[in-house]
Amino acid sequence: MSAVEFRQVWASYRGKPAVRDFSLDVEAGERVVLLGPSGCGKTTVLRLAAGFRVPERGAVLLDGAVAAEAGRLDLEPEQRGLGMVFQDLALWPHLTVRGNLEFGLKAQGVARAERERRIRETLRLVRLESRPDARPGELSGGEQQRVALARALVTQPRLLLMDEPLSSLDFELALELRREILALQEALGFTLLYVTHNLDEAFAIAQRIVVMRAGAIVRQGSVEEIRAHFDQVRRGLLASGTDGTAESAGVKG
Repeated sequence: MSAVEFRQVWASYRGKPAVRDFSLDVEAGERVVLLGPSGCGKTTVLRLAAGFRVPERGAVLLDGAVAAEAGRLDLEPEQRGLGMVFQDLALWPHLTVRGNLEFGLKAQGVARAERERRIRETLRLVRLESRPDARPGELSGGEQQRVALARALVTQPRLLLMDEPLSSLDFELALELRREILALQEALGFTLLYVTHNLDEAFAIAQRIVVMRAGAIVRQGSVEEIRAHFDQVRRGLLASGTDGTAESAGVKG
């Protein structure tokens, strides 16, 4: 069954198309990476899924039901059962780690005892069980990233949206958190729609990669298929005397 489906979706930004005739079906439990350069519409797709944007044309469906269609919002963001990790993390600096996690649970009306259980279990999963009373400013970059992930997971979302979540981290820490994201997805079984412009990150995270350019899908396939495509692009660039890097193909290697 589809966790989220986009049917011929159009959306614009400042009068210019941000997403053009975008159709994609993400199956429940699947890990799909949207890959492409900055400004190609990846984040707009996540915002459409989350309900922060409404399609001007086309429809967005969640679990087979229409969530938004042609200028109409049928399901509010808080009703969608989604979690989202933003590029800038968007943690509340005045709240503790516990407070950041508890906010969404209170909004859902979760009882206090159940809130405490979920917070305790989620912090254990992300290895922050010793820091519930710390504020974001007292944490390292990696710990802040784990808080953002825990805040998204504590509400038990069916679909997790991640927007360039590792772009500000150093290489070793990003590798560590990639492994943790995969382990959590395998353990919890949520559907993952993940945005990046980094080719290696896409290969590490995805089961399926969707390559975007100028608001549209230009290619999609398994990791092996997309890897073979970019290898071919590199060989062609080298043969022509052009810089044969991933950047030349529009993404970062």
